[in-house]
Amino acid sequence: MSDVVERTLSALPGLLGQHDPGAGPGGAGGPGRASATSRLGSLIRSITALTSKHEEEKLIQQELTSLKATVSAPNTTLRLMKECMVRFIYCEMLGYESSFGYIHAIKLAQQGNLLEKRVGYLAVSLFLHENHELLLLLVNTVVKDLQSTNLVEVCMALTVVSQIFPREMIPAVLPLIEDKLQHSKEIIRRKAVQALYKFYLIAPNQVQHIHDKFRKALCDRDPGVMAASLHIYLQMIKEDSSGYKDLTGSFVTILKQVVGGKLPIDFNYHSVPAPWLQIQLLRILALLGKDDPSTSELMYDVLDESLRRADINHNITYAILFECVQTIYTIHPKSELLEKAAKCIGKFVLSPKINLKYLGLKALTYVIQQDPNLALQHQMTIIECLDHPDSIIKRETLELLYRITNGQNVIVIVQKMLGYLKESKEEYAIINLAGKIAELAEKYAPDNGWFIQTMNAVFSVGGDVVHPEIPHNFLRLLAEGFDDGKEDDQLRVYAVRSYLALLDEEGALYPQKFLQVMSWVLGEYSSLVTDVDPEVILTKLHSLLKKTFVTSETKAWIMAAVTKIASRTSCSKTVDTLIQEFSSSLDTCMRQHAFELKHLCEDKALMANLLPFDASCHEMVVDASLSFLDGFVAEGLGRGAAPYKPHHQRQEEKLSQEKALNFEPYGLSFASSVSAAGVTGRQSPTGLSFGSDTSGNSAETGHKETNNLKLEGVRKLWGKEGYLPKRENKAGKADEPQSASCGSVLAGQAGDAAASRSDGAAGLPEQDREKQHLASTLFVGLGSNAAVSLMGKMDTATQKFKRKSKITEAQNSEEMSDFRNSAALDFGPLLDTVPVSVEDYEGNIHTRLREASLCSQGIVEDNLGSETPQSLRTSGPADRLSDSRLSQSSLFADSNIDIFQPSPSTQCEGAGETQPVPSLPAELEAPARSGAVALAQSDALALYSCKGWTDDSLLLTLFLSNKTTSALHAVNLVFEEAEHFQVLEGPSCQFPVIEAERVERCQRCVRMDRLCTQGVLSGFVHYQSEMETRLEFSITLSLVDFIRPMEMSTEDFGKLWLSLSNDVKQNVKMSSSQGSLSAALNTLQQKLKLHVVDIIGSEGILACRLLPSLPCLLHCRAHSGMLALWFRSPCAALPDALLYHCQKAMEESQ
Repeated sequence: MSDVVERTLSALPGLLGQHDPGAGPGGAGGPGRASATSRLGSLIRSITALTSKHEEEKLIQQELTSLKATVSAPNTTLRLMKECMVRFIYCEMLGYESSFGYIHAIKLAQQGNLLEKRVGYLAVSLFLHENHELLLLLVNTVVKDLQSTNLVEVCMALTVVSQIFPREMIPAVLPLIEDKLQHSKEIIRRKAVQALYKFYLIAPNQVQHIHDKFRKALCDRDPGVMAASLHIYLQMIKEDSSGYKDLTGSFVTILKQVVGGKLPIDFNYHSVPAPWLQIQLLRILALLGKDDPSTSELMYDVLDESLRRADINHNITYAILFECVQTIYTIHPKSELLEKAAKCIGKFVLSPKINLKYLGLKALTYVIQQDPNLALQHQMTIIECLDHPDSIIKRETLELLYRITNGQNVIVIVQKMLGYLKESKEEYAIINLAGKIAELAEKYAPDNGWFIQTMNAVFSVGGDVVHPEIPHNFLRLLAEGFDDGKEDDQLRVYAVRSYLALLDEEGALYPQKFLQVMSWVLGEYSSLVTDVDPEVILTKLHSLLKKTFVTSETKAWIMAAVTKIASRTSCSKTVDTLIQEFSSSLDTCMRQHAFELKHLCEDKALMANLLPFDASCHEMVVDASLSFLDGFVAEGLGRGAAPYKPHHQRQEEKLSQEKALNFEPYGLSFASSVSAAGVTGRQSPTGLSFGSDTSGNSAETGHKETNNLKLEGVRKLWGKEGYLPKRENKAGKADEPQSASCGSVLAGQAGDAAASRSDGAAGLPEQDREKQHLASTLFVGLGSNAAVSLMGKMDTATQKFKRKSKITEAQNSEEMSDFRNSAALDFGPLLDTVPVSVEDYEGNIHTRLREASLCSQGIVEDNLGSETPQSLRTSGPADRLSDSRLSQSSLFADSNIDIFQPSPSTQCEGAGETQPVPSLPAELEAPARSGAVALAQSDALALYSCKGWTDDSLLLTLFLSNKTTSALHAVNLVFEEAEHFQVLEGPSCQFPVIEAERVERCQRCVRMDRLCTQGVLSGFVHYQSEMETRLEFSITLSLVDFIRPMEMSTEDFGKLWLSLSNDVKQNVKMSSSQGSLSAALNTLQQKLKLHVVDIIGSEGILACRLLPSLPCLLHCRAHSGMLALWFRSPCAALPDALLYHCQKAMEESQ
């Protein structure tokens, strides 16, 4: 170790003096440099010689004191600052904070030469995190270095951007990084792609408009740039693979070249060509080929080649083989490849090496869902792995058994899992395994007794580290019950008797969560056990309250159980004793419970009303908005009371009053702060601006007019504690094993089950007979002739505990309702209603635009530009943009667009006879509309669609054209339930008969139920011709289909703007054809249906609404060929979505 330290110290002077003009003996500053280097070396030697942590802390504190004095001195040179920064880094590496040096690291990155700037950037990337407030001081430096002609400076800036730049600072550097994708040097292009990958991870909506440039990076002549782009594509394909099917051929070609050794030898690792690149490509191909036979067909040859060439006995080739196996079993199957993959798995599983055996079990666990017979081939090896000394092997084997569990082998598998659970000391393993046992027990329990005993074992062995959802779901299952009320009571009675028996055991210590479960069950259902005196149960619970190991939280559960039991008894000495004992308790909570119990016992009628029997699942209506207090609040405001301010607003005001640095942004700052998943941290529950004079109460206080600069609507991004965190609304909770599990009385039952399935191999040795016996019980139900029930697949057997839904979970709409209550007072004419279900935003749907044709067989997406008619242009200040004037009588003027009529040249080949052409109904002639688009067709029926944009919805008309000379009977058109859209008049249209060569139509209004940039509305047509036929279709709908112009005055725009706090800002390039603000606004007005409110010099304001009445405001400013867009809306996701379409519209108009 000392030799390594000495060699390091000897190399440091040369390293630190590299490219240093004064590094020589006669150079200026030579002594200072030598002194600083010797100090670093002396520090390292001193630390390595220390014998205790206390001595190290003392030495580091002395060093930090010396460094603080040095960097604070006014005559400290940049060269000396660089040396000090290296010592700062070393101290931080050891875990000692040196925050006083952070600002000097930023200064060094701003002012130094190349070497000093390099050290400064390195220190900044190590010291600061993404949300650190000092990063704001680095933005201009990074922008300047990105524009530098020095390659080293550009590389350093790109590296820092990809490491620590937060999403709010992306707009400042994004255009510069886009330009770097065209740089002549491959290292610059590669680092630019890496920076864009980081941007995509933290703010995908801000880079959606440059996906075409990602494709150019994929085809880059440099392998490093191409490899960097694969990270972006892997992430995008994980989110939506349908938009990248056309790139399958490119990925296959790249993988062929890599496997064939066509890349430079520098990419080889242990003679394996670019192994990490191969793994990345295999993962991409697996996602593209899943459930797609035509795409999978392109991959078969290259996968076969990858399996054949990965024959070197090295860990990296094993990793490639593992990815190949996963890909082969993920894509559409091919028998030859499956056979080769199965042989590869067999080699792994049978290998004596632990790493390879683990890899084999991992692969077997993955593929067992597609090929259950593969587990039968290796069943004896799996049995041996259950007793393997390595705990990781044993855990992976249990995971495999978990995947093959069915109703026939559940007892034995759960027994093995519980055995491992009792031995395990790792908290993660206990949590994970307890959840799996609970899930299996609920799904496959053979009887009530086994289920309750298994759950008792989970709670006893798992202790208090089990996930809280496990006891919660167990109690919910008991409360909700099943479809059979008699079976419900049997399960509850068994649980009560089981817990009474457990409480009878002397000296038993149970986990707190288990005691809480016992208390709840005894309190709710002990009355079902008629042969046990309630006084006996109350005595047991009373004695439990006296135990010292019982926590205060558990005592509250026990007191609740005592109160429920007491409500069903006339009088009880135990209850009286308990009240007397705990009325003077030092525990405040227990004293409170005792007083409540005393008052309830004095009024039995009230007690029976409050605590009805088995009422845990009764629905409760909760007024979350506390609307019953509106009158009280209005009365208080009328008397001059101050409006309520949320806690975070009061905290901000308190911070602003303290003597501290002012971090408030300027009023016209364009620093973006995007929140794509929820309400921003500074937004009040009412949706109003903090700087506004309007409170969230049901009273209007008005806005003050002043001649000063108005900062009411400016977001507060910075405070004393740094960048104010955002509160993200989570769209849903992660699915976790939330079921019941099973118990400690398994040995006897498992033995009986195993004995009944023994194959009678008496001639084998005793040990082998035991293994065969265990295998017959574990792998029963698997095989080609057996009904296999795998985890994650549809189960053919009926689930044992099928819950009966008694609880209806209402969706919480507080934020939108608050906004309606407050903002609608000031802007009643503008906001009629506010939808409450546009909180989810999916900004990663990428679909190629294709030309609409009546002969197209797939999904046709209408081009937004060509689909938006001239009639969507509204009048107002937009008259300056275009000579076309529209009537004020309607939102949409009369349209002159003709229906798309197929010409003979565009008819499908093979169409022997003339097909009926759909015509629009009279009510669809007035509103703006698109042309008819072919959705799907069969030999007998053709399906077309037409969109009509009305003031309050999207009017969707579907035409069903009978192409035959005979009638079609029982035609039923059904819209499937969509994630983002709602069909208002019902999901189906029925036609008893469609006559020969006739056209029928189905007309429905559609609204966007959950926010997205693009989505698909799917359905099918079921009809009777010579035989029953089902014809599926899908219609691509865009956010623009649900956007309508929102007419208002400039004054109303200003008021509404100040009341909104969810905003997004972005700079967009204007093409030469859009050189003026008028041309750019004309483009946005035509393609996005925006209403131009006013134009003032180089700035313009526009307004629109998402149907039915969710507003979104846009402020535009043109400068230096760029258009600065600033969106605001009460919905946090809407500005992001509209920004995406704005960028798309501007690019398409170039």
